[in-house]
Amino acid sequence: MTSTIPLIDRIAALQDRKRYEDLHWTGSFEEYLAMIRDNPRVARTSYERLYDMILSHGTEEYVDNKKRITRFGFFSDEAHGGRDAVFGLDIPLMRLVNVLKAAALRYGPERRIILLHGPVGSSKSTIVRLLKRGMEEYSRTPEGALYTYEWVLPEELRHLTAGQEVYPSPMHEEPLKLIPPEIREEAITQMGLEKDGFRPYIRGNLNPACRYIFRELMLHYEGDLSKVLQHIRVRRLLISEEDRVGIGTFQPKDEKNQDSTELTGDINYRRIAEYGSDTDPRAFNFDGEFNVANRGVIEFVEILKLDVAFLYDLLGATQEQKIKPKKFAQTDIDEVIIGHTNEAEYQRLLENKFMEALRDRTVKIDIPYITKLTEEIKIYSKDYNAVRVRGRFIAPHTLEMAAMWALLTRLEEPKKHQLSLLQKLKLYDGKTLPGFTQDSVKELRKETKSEGMEGISPRYVQDKIANCLVSDRGQLSINPFMVLNELESGLRNHSLLTNEDQRKRYSELLAVVKQEYEDIVKNEVQRAISADADAIARLCANYIDNVKAYTQREKVKNPYTGADEEPDERLMRSIETKIDIPESRKDDFRREIMNYIGALAIEGKLFDYRANDRLFKALELKLFEDQKDSIKLTSLVSQVVDREAQAKIDVVKERLIRNFGYDELSATDILTYVASIFARGEMKKS
Repeated sequence: MTSTIPLIDRIAALQDRKRYEDLHWTGSFEEYLAMIRDNPRVARTSYERLYDMILSHGTEEYVDNKKRITRFGFFSDEAHGGRDAVFGLDIPLMRLVNVLKAAALRYGPERRIILLHGPVGSSKSTIVRLLKRGMEEYSRTPEGALYTYEWVLPEELRHLTAGQEVYPSPMHEEPLKLIPPEIREEAITQMGLEKDGFRPYIRGNLNPACRYIFRELMLHYEGDLSKVLQHIRVRRLLISEEDRVGIGTFQPKDEKNQDSTELTGDINYRRIAEYGSDTDPRAFNFDGEFNVANRGVIEFVEILKLDVAFLYDLLGATQEQKIKPKKFAQTDIDEVIIGHTNEAEYQRLLENKFMEALRDRTVKIDIPYITKLTEEIKIYSKDYNAVRVRGRFIAPHTLEMAAMWALLTRLEEPKKHQLSLLQKLKLYDGKTLPGFTQDSVKELRKETKSEGMEGISPRYVQDKIANCLVSDRGQLSINPFMVLNELESGLRNHSLLTNEDQRKRYSELLAVVKQEYEDIVKNEVQRAISADADAIARLCANYIDNVKAYTQREKVKNPYTGADEEPDERLMRSIETKIDIPESRKDDFRREIMNYIGALAIEGKLFDYRANDRLFKALELKLFEDQKDSIKLTSLVSQVVDREAQAKIDVVKERLIRNFGYDELSATDILTYVASIFARGEMKKS
């Protein structure tokens, strides 16, 4: 049965009317003061509010190479499904939040420009976008609520506002600024607004227009402040970039089409006729980016491209926290000033002696490229996954290899250690290498000058993955070789690569990645071939029996003949050599295994070969060697496969699909590729 409720009413029923009323609360100045007494934090500064907003999303502490790091949940963007999540930059983000904390405590950074500095595509804009959107959403929560005021005048006083009954504060100022500066601190004390160690910090005077109305009303009421404040209506303030409330964004344009009034507002020439003078503050549009960003955040896009004409306004806004509108006195502002720039522009700033004042008022925070493989992979996995990509299968390791190459271009060659760049990458990613400790990784990081500030941008990699996905070659899946080849071909026309030596180096690093991929897929095929748990268990039991007899100088009973025999040295060495145990260390390794088994027995636990990575790998490789000839994998290359061999190959293929995430096509491709590698190896041997 069709519902008889009108469609409009059904849509309206989805609305939360109570929340709407809360977000559009209005009340008297008296009611606002009562609210402040209950919760003084309502009157926070912009820095205090921004810092609290970040903390409201929670934190997590972890240790990386003996360094305690705090991860801020806010930058994971979980509220929006990770759409703008920032990966792998926990340390730079810690530095940023520490600056915000110091500014919130008024230790000095609140009088500085926060400058995010880094290469193109390193998430600078994303971080600022998160902060702006976070402030918008926080202002809509009970914890982040903030308020402003408007004048409500009777008819006999509307000449002060050109006939307007309601005149909003044009810069959305904090209502407590209505208390005159000379009595403000004493009033805050007498009202008991200090609570739990927090005391509202209300700095400066009203904006010129409200100051004019306030002064005229004081004259009208002969200095009776209580009567003046009865014309104040306080209302909830919702920060919104789209509505230009509490969020400002300034982007340099053509010098001929831009002037400093875009920052500080301009005279409204139409209203001059109403008020009689261009110096009347009511005839001024407080719509510059500094004006609209009051109580929130202003973003300067590519800040170092600013013309010198804007520099003076910016310097005053940072150090003095004031702006100078045309033909008016300096006006107080309360906002977070944050800009971002790239390396080339920053170097130009350092060389320009006329910009020393700007450098002195800047807190620079480096936002480098990611140098941790698992974090870089997350960037690509977010956009290229089974949910987002329909009709195309992305073979295992495709995104990993692309990320690996991008990281190799960003890393500096190790100086003191006998390490390859690829080994360094693995150490950074938390892998273990013989002879290297967490202290080694710390030393590797310290010896670099600007690691992560150069190299290939994630955007370049994303573009090339996208090219492969929309290719008209008809493939149903893309694999690492397709993406790596696309990355290499794009280097010839890369707009940011002007150095031929650098282009050559990047191509050579692609060869390193291709070799690493070859090793990975060989290992996976080997594991798929030897993934017979029963066979590995039998091989392990046989090995342990022989090792036990060897270490205890006993003999082993042959299960078939029943005769006592010497431990099978050939069997033991065939397993141990698979993990490069030299003849001189075989006794140590065997005792290590027996001691491990003995320790487990004391604890009442059974030995499981899968718990010992080295032994497990050795057993897998040995079983693979024993089985690969029976599977006849190399027959795939010749395209001549008998029925028995095909059945065995199908089992391996099914294991690749089940255990390693391949699909039918990519599993076939990998088997064929690895078979060709083995075939080449056999040809070399012969």
